[in-house]
Amino acid sequence: MPESIAVIEPEPGWRFINFREIWEYKDLLYFLIWRDIKALYAQSVLGIGWAIIQPLLSMIVFTIVFGRLAKIGSDGVPYAVFSFAGLVPWTYFSNSLGMTAGSLISFANIITKVYFPRMLIPWTPIFSKLVDFGVSLFLLFILMVWFKIIPTIFVLTLPLLILLMMFTSAGLGMWLTALAIQYRDIQHGMSFGIRLLMYAAPVVYPVSLVPDQYRLIYGLNPMAGVIEGFRAALLGTRPMPWDLIGVGTISAIIIALSGAVYFRRMERFFADVA
Repeated sequence: MPESIAVIEPEPGWRFINFREIWEYKDLLYFLIWRDIKALYAQSVLGIGWAIIQPLLSMIVFTIVFGRLAKIGSDGVPYAVFSFAGLVPWTYFSNSLGMTAGSLISFANIITKVYFPRMLIPWTPIFSKLVDFGVSLFLLFILMVWFKIIPTIFVLTLPLLILLMMFTSAGLGMWLTALAIQYRDIQHGMSFGIRLLMYAAPVVYPVSLVPDQYRLIYGLNPMAGVIEGFRAALLGTRPMPWDLIGVGTISAIIIALSGAVYFRRMERFFADVA
């Protein structure tokens, strides 16, 4: 009998995520995640120490500049642990977003030769960077013990905040990587853009400095609710910011859904422009 040949052709029009296809390639996703983790830790001198050094040094600089010199308030807790509680989710967001934005470009040689769901590529850093996040979160708990800070009952909401953080990173990442493979200027401007975004989130200052009339507009940045939620749950600085989390969740869903649709729309052109 003649051998059967499967012909894969690009689907026209707007499409959404094919979850069935993603599930069929789940082993490949696991391999890519494990490959990212091994490449980061197995081939570096400090290994997992980078997950500690980056937020720790940032905390020291922020404490000196913003806590001691600028005298920015920290909602009644030491500025060191206040800033570190914001840096833990922010460092994950910035690092995963930076890796996601350039992911298709780094896989250019593969996507022109082999077929697999392209969406696995930007999703890989979203999961692999959770290792760094876990290490930083553990260090935050050590700082809380040092400063004798007891987390609140809302620590149970951390999984929700982590999912919102990942959802935001994935949504923006799909937008940026689909744009970056066509317009290489996107990747060049990423580091500058991420630095600007940090000041649009309450990393070095409390949300209490934002005027009440602009609070919900400010909450359109999903990371504002995530960071302030981390501080409310772990440090008890303020009541849980459900308004920011609610607005941020709606914003993150819109960003993620539109990013997925745009990514799938442009997917058929990736091999041509890579």
